[in-house]
Amino acid sequence: MKIKNLKFSTLLIAGIFIFQSCSKDDDFINDIDSPDIDVELTDETTELIAEWSNLWVSIDQYTESMRPNTVTRSLAYIHLTGYETAVPFMDNYSSNTDRFNNFNINTNTLEDDVDLKLALNTAYALAIDHFMINLETGVRQRISDFQEEKEAELTEGLSDTEIENSETWGRHVAQRVIAYSETDQDGEEQIQNPTPQDYIAPVGVGLWAANENEDAWFPYWREVRTFAITPEESSSVAFSSVLQHSTNPSSDYYQQMNEVYETTTTAATANNEDLWIAEFWADDVEGLMISPPGRQFSIANQLIEQNDLAYDRALELLLRLGFAINDAAVSAWDDKYTYNIERPSNYIWEYIDEDFTSNLSKFIEETNPAFPSYPSGHATFAGAGAGVFIAFFGSDSVNFTDRTYNDFTDIEFNGTPRSFTSFTEMATENAYSRVPLGVHIEQDAIEGLRLGYEISDAVNSINLQ
Repeated sequence: MKIKNLKFSTLLIAGIFIFQSCSKDDDFINDIDSPDIDVELTDETTELIAEWSNLWVSIDQYTESMRPNTVTRSLAYIHLTGYETAVPFMDNYSSNTDRFNNFNINTNTLEDDVDLKLALNTAYALAIDHFMINLETGVRQRISDFQEEKEAELTEGLSDTEIENSETWGRHVAQRVIAYSETDQDGEEQIQNPTPQDYIAPVGVGLWAANENEDAWFPYWREVRTFAITPEESSSVAFSSVLQHSTNPSSDYYQQMNEVYETTTTAATANNEDLWIAEFWADDVEGLMISPPGRQFSIANQLIEQNDLAYDRALELLLRLGFAINDAAVSAWDDKYTYNIERPSNYIWEYIDEDFTSNLSKFIEETNPAFPSYPSGHATFAGAGAGVFIAFFGSDSVNFTDRTYNDFTDIEFNGTPRSFTSFTEMATENAYSRVPLGVHIEQDAIEGLRLGYEISDAVNSINLQ
């Protein structure tokens, strides 16, 4: 798969990579447990969409064996469901049924007296319940509880016929999207078996290997359905441009590994801004943090509220972001298992300091995520998200404070909100965060950003009119 139009050159991204936002507060913040929104939106339908999207964020923290890839796939289909439920009511927008093979919705089931908010309430509940396949015990109940709470509000004043027709339409769309997802046999198989035992990692100097008693996660994800890039495309750069393993202290490879060692160690001992950045963007730990793709949707939810979007615009943003994050995972994991580049800790243990520990290891037993290093998934998701946001809002400039962890309770990491003046700045910091966390070298982050922006170009070119 080869996407040819670069949005930013590697040189430009590398230059941006040097600069990070600063002058932030050091307070620790608390935990999300409700879908409440922080501002009153003008559009009541947007308010419902935002509440469901925030509910999704609140349960993303409690997924089991889904992150990041199964989560990315889920998000694409959940927000396809929301968009397709509403598109008959949206001027100047068209359905995706003409774009995707085997995706069919029977519009004859849409009656004239459908209440859109009630239909969306039904559709979101079914889609989220279906696609969030592994949740901690008790968490799934939040979905039906919230559906019933909103249903009681939304049915007030509606006739029995209006209620039935609205719920029938929402149910039909959700079922058709679910049926479409099931035609992706590779995706269906891999969400059920994310650590296939038939995968054997290549062995060699500088190659990635799973930790002891751990399996490779999502090694065949390259086969999963994409929405904007085609199976004939490849997102990888030429192998000759990837840094080659070297133990020479003057080599770029050694120096980038040593940068991880020094930055991670200094951050841990000094409790400096690098540690704050590393923990703020970590999003690695089930039960403690939301997922890396989920972070992009938390940002989108905040942007929807901050910009008081009309419901059709909100649905478009979530749809495009879902496609971008899904395709980012497919492309990044294709490259990860093509190049099979080692994680920094393995190199550092052997050639720099055998007692090295990453800043991730204080939260989980494993030192690293269980898949190869290059390119960084976080960076790819960040680039894809930023590219969608820049195109959608028509500018890179933004006055934005990410308050993802503002309502979390009993927090064990520094989730203090951080502020940004551009989407590029935010994405670059997200990518950079993996260096002081100790799990990626700089080239992983730079290539992830490059790849993410390319994928966003493909998504942004989709004509929804």
